[in-house]
Formats: sequence, C-alpha cells, structure tokens
Amino acid sequence: MVGAGMIGAIHRRAAALAGARITGVLASTPARSARVAEEWAVPAYPSLDALLDDDSVDVVHICSPNATHAPYALRALDAGKHVVCEKPLAVSVADAERMAETARRSGLVAAVPFVYRYHPLVREIRARRIDGEFGGWHLIHGSYLQDWMLSPQASGWRVDPVAGGPSRAFADIGSHWCDLVEWVSGERFAEVTASMSVAVDKRPAAGAGTFAADSSDGEPSAGAEPSASEEYMDVRTEDCAALLLRTASGVLASTTVSQVSAGRKNRLWFELDGARASAVFDQENPETIWLGGEDGARVVSRDPGRGSAEQRRLSVLPPGHPQGYAQCFEAFVADAYAAIGGDRPEGLPTFDDGLRAARITEAVLRSSRNGSWTEV
Repeated sequence: MVGAGMIGAIHRRAAALAGARITGVLASTPARSARVAEEWAVPAYPSLDALLDDDSVDVVHICSPNATHAPYALRALDAGKHVVCEKPLAVSVADAERMAETARRSGLVAAVPFVYRYHPLVREIRARRIDGEFGGWHLIHGSYLQDWMLSPQASGWRVDPVAGGPSRAFADIGSHWCDLVEWVSGERFAEVTASMSVAVDKRPAAGAGTFAADSSDGEPSAGAEPSASEEYMDVRTEDCAALLLRTASGVLASTTVSQVSAGRKNRLWFELDGARASAVFDQENPETIWLGGEDGARVVSRDPGRGSAEQRRLSVLPPGHPQGYAQCFEAFVADAYAAIGGDRPEGLPTFDDGLRAARITEAVLRSSRNGSWTEV
C-alpha cells in the first residue's frame, strides 16, 4: 500500500477482505509509515525501491497524491507488479497515455477504482439498456455535489496544482460521473463546452505542497482555525464546473460538479431519458432506482433474487440490508484480483478508462479557457 490516508485505509480493508496478505505500507514520511504500520499490524517500507524490490509483492495499490501516480505506477509496472492506482490516473494526458500503453505492453492488470460501477442497481440499469428497454437516448443529465471544501479554511494538497493537477473538482469527482454515465448509457462524449469557477479564492497554504506518498483522497477535515501568521495561497483549481456535452451519436448531456454545495456530502446523481423509458440513480440512495415510462413511474429495489445477473452477483446482502460505497470498493478490488488470476470480470475499470477520464478532463479545461465547444 502506497499512501495511508482515508482512501489507503479503504484499499487496505478491501484487499484484506479479498484474501490478500498486506506485505507493508509506505506513507509520506518514515515516521508516518511506522505509525500506520503499527496500526495496521504490517511492516513499514523505508522507500518505494524497497517495496518494488520485495519479491513477495504481487500488486501495488497507489493511494498517494495525484502527481505521484504516473511515476509510481510506471515504476511498479516496470518491476512486474500489478497495479491498482487511484484516480485521476495522472495529471496530464501525456502521462496517462504512457501509463495505459505501459500497462497494455506489460500484460499486467492495471485497474482504476471507478467503483460506482459496482453498485448493483447501476448494473441493473446497464443490463436493461443493453436489453433495449429504454430505446435510444434523448437526453442525459445529472450532477455530482459535495460540500467538503465549503469552509474557507478547508485546504490540503489537492488545492495545489503541483500536487493535485490543473483540475480539482472535475478531475476528482466529475471524472466519476462521466465514467459512470458513459459505461451505463453506452454513449461516448465527443465534445464539451464547460465553465469553471472558484468559490473561495484563498485557502490556508499549510501542507498543500506535501505529496511524497500519502493521501486522504476524499473529504479531508478543514482543520483548526488558522493563526494570524498562517500563510494563505491563491486558489487556482476550480470549486465548481458546469458542462454541456454532446455524445458521438448526437445525444445532448449536461452535468454540474461542485465541492462547495452545503449539505451535499457525496451526491452523484444521473438521469437517462430514452425514447421508451427513463432511469434515475442517486449514489446517496443506492438501494433503489427510479424507472419512468409514459404511463407512469416505479421504484425498483435491490434484490439478489431478481433482476440482471450482475445485479444479483454484486448483491451480497439480503433486501432491506443496505449496501453502499464500501461494498462497491470491495467488489472492485475482488474483481481486480480475479483478473490477476486470469478471469475477465465485466466492467473492471482499467488504465484505459483512466486515460479516457484524463482526455475528458483536458477537454473540459481547454473549453473553460477558450469558451467554445471542444472535442474530447
């Protein structure tokens, strides 16, 4: 495990549940590595070299800040290790292309945790789309809203484009929305016109530039009130983004992305409106989906005894016993390990999907600068 923040702990738990033996952890400093190693009851690696030289390591989970993903993943692949790398895959398209090409040449499993694909009812909508239930799409729309950057005191390495990359809100969560909607709908976004905004123009600078090998990758706390002497930095990455998109087949789509929407903790929501029927999914209420038809609408609940094969496969708890994000992550890691064992699990997101997200992010950034429709 490279990185020991919130998402590193989630990777570690999912890996253990999938049957892995955790060989060790590498965090941002030797002291932090030692502290986390004691908490996890595993060894601490003194360096990335030591980790990659360990012949007992089959797969490396990279959960460190965004700017480290490319160098760490490329070195791990070159060392013959399978890789599970957090998103965004890289902070530039060029780096993402090198990573995807290296993974393809190596024949190793290289996966990216676009884990919302693993909600059972997301699989149900996708299966119904493949069966033709909805007809051709007329409109795609939705949003991904959070509030963890609402406080002017919230900060961290993500705010620094050197560590986090040139996009924050969109690369972090908008990429999830686009990946999920493309995968479920079967459409591919071909062009975009986008606008971005910064809601808080200065944030505390403390710690923003630290990105050795650690990550919170989620909703870091705002921390204590800054002292009068604390330095602030100008915010150069977006808090909000609004996108209008067109798919390769001409379907119009829109989405809004925000990390400053009060009360919204992790609301990924989409609606797919087809010629015969519509479907709605809300990640904060993942046990049901809304299906609309001209004669009315109904709500379908997750049920391991009904629905598509993939919905049943991923429904690991009985009806009425809520599943959520944790089970998605566990299923993703289990599928990655199954792929290492030679299986071909449906929907496993790979470095090619990470590259796709990097290309969409670059198009969004270009469009927000030039104010025009931009090809993906």
